[in-house]
Amino acid sequence: MHITATALSLNVPDVDASSGFLQEHFGFEVAMSADGFASLTRPDSGVNVIFLRAGLPSFKPATHREPAGPGLLVVFVVDDIDAEWARLRHLIPIATPIETEPWGERYFQVLDPNGIVIQLVQWVDVPEAAIAG
Repeated sequence: MHITATALSLNVPDVDASSGFLQEHFGFEVAMSADGFASLTRPDSGVNVIFLRAGLPSFKPATHREPAGPGLLVVFVVDDIDAEWARLRHLIPIATPIETEPWGERYFQVLDPNGIVIQLVQWVDVPEAAIAG
């Protein structure tokens, strides 16, 4: 198998709200859009993020037409998590403040207007003692 592109498709009640959120706060651009659909891209992300209006009759399988939500994280790895925290923490709803896990994952989470959790993460050096546990 040879994969030529990757996309993440999320059903949301308000496509324009989620699309605008990624454009305004994360630098995504609209690659294509139509009623109930927006495909967003960034040249450095390696993935297109697609928003579909929940409940579209054309969505298959029909059993999964409901909005995305609990248990879903959209994760963007960044190279300066502290700068992103400083930039965003007073602008948008924070789901989880910045913290560092013992295994070196430094992250915080925000909520888009449809309740999608977006996590920004940077991998940091972990002391050898923490790895040994």
